[in-house]
Amino acid sequence: MPDNNLNTRAQVLIVEDEPDHAEVMSDALRKPGHICTIVNDVPAALEELKGGSFDVVVTDLRMPNSAGVKTPAGTVAPDGADAGLRVLQTARNLQPEAETVMVTAHGDVATARSAFKEGVFDFIEKPLDLELFRSLINRAAETVLLRHTAGGAGEASDLVQHDGFEGIVAGSEPMRKILSTVRTVAASNLPVLVTGESGTGKELIATAVHKLSQREKKRFVAFNCAGQSESLLEDQLFGHVRGAFTGAEKDREGVFEYANGGTLFLDEIGDMPLTMQAKLLRVLETGEVVRLGANDSRKTDVRFVSATNKDLKQAVADGTFREDLYFRIKGVEVHLPPLRDRREDIPRIVRHAIARFATSLNRPVPDITDAAMLRLTAYDWPGNVRQLLNVVQNMVVIGAADEKLDVRHIPDDVRMNDDDDPSASGGGGSGGSLAGTSLEQLEKRAIRETLRLTAGNREQAAKLLGIGERTLYRKLKEYGLR
Repeated sequence: MPDNNLNTRAQVLIVEDEPDHAEVMSDALRKPGHICTIVNDVPAALEELKGGSFDVVVTDLRMPNSAGVKTPAGTVAPDGADAGLRVLQTARNLQPEAETVMVTAHGDVATARSAFKEGVFDFIEKPLDLELFRSLINRAAETVLLRHTAGGAGEASDLVQHDGFEGIVAGSEPMRKILSTVRTVAASNLPVLVTGESGTGKELIATAVHKLSQREKKRFVAFNCAGQSESLLEDQLFGHVRGAFTGAEKDREGVFEYANGGTLFLDEIGDMPLTMQAKLLRVLETGEVVRLGANDSRKTDVRFVSATNKDLKQAVADGTFREDLYFRIKGVEVHLPPLRDRREDIPRIVRHAIARFATSLNRPVPDITDAAMLRLTAYDWPGNVRQLLNVVQNMVVIGAADEKLDVRHIPDDVRMNDDDDPSASGGGGSGGSLAGTSLEQLEKRAIRETLRLTAGNREQAAKLLGIGERTLYRKLKEYGLR
């Protein structure tokens, strides 16, 4: 049995062509808190695997109703004998982090065993022993969780759950993958380009790259390229010698020399003038800088990390950013998603920030009400994590005399105008392009992700979605969500 101390609550896709049997499986998995999506044929399963996000996929091996359906490879099955294998192959391609469980009749055991070659987690025979089935799904869910906490994101996951990964507090799947990438690339000397909207934490990623590298004991130097004149920017980057210009009374090293042996982080590199881009490219290629007013060059050795909130590919196409420099700085690109696309991280960030700010003020750490947390989670956060931290700090200061932070402590511009509609800000969305996605699929995705966010609490989910509980129950039944 899984460790009860682990949160093994999972998103489960059940693919079963007998609706009654699918309902029985779903009911069995509701007890440990799993959130189930039911589909009754292969086309619906493929649609869910494309649009949803699942931890465990349970599929029947034989589904006669799926005869004649095209496989991912484009071939057509004469019957439904291998329908489960097609679901398994698609899940492996579209949901590589998920575990799959095969349900099979006694006579198909040999076929099911061959599914292990396709990466199936386990199989179970009909008629189902529901206790055994529940235990099997719990183990599969636990395996996914442990892969996140001890494997897929390495030691990073333990850190994000507690004190943060070099200052980063997160736990969502996109951030786990990012932190895993950071840990991997930090050991190399590849240049790293961090992209994302303002306030997403790009400098924290740069700091993490430095602290996880062999240069950790050397300097980490951060410099912002935005709003700098070309002459001042060149002086700041490369330094000058005495007499190079009026007021240059002594030699001064630039940030490249100052960071020698360590890591140099250039923020907002997309704002750098074209002429300076050419000079920067030369330094990155040769490892040598020439101070303003000097003839001789000086060797430097820095790990180069840069960041921008601009689309550099588009800037290259527009002629405002050099293509050769773009390829030079993009050894590895780390793209940080906006906070609105990883809302499940918001409660963790909020609680971490409350504790931090209260401690800094030498005050008891207050709790936060569910209503306030739902409001913060529903908001779109155009300023991302930076804005969220500012709001939480404001709440801690304003609510100093209260044991709990509530909706009334949230600033007016975040609390929204309509106090009865927490979804008015556009909450509940998920990442990725929505072009071509049906309204039904969008609604289903919103409900599923909100249930994940509220740990299956339907009352809270209904509040966050801005609908009544009866409406939510009806939609859960309508969409096969359990």
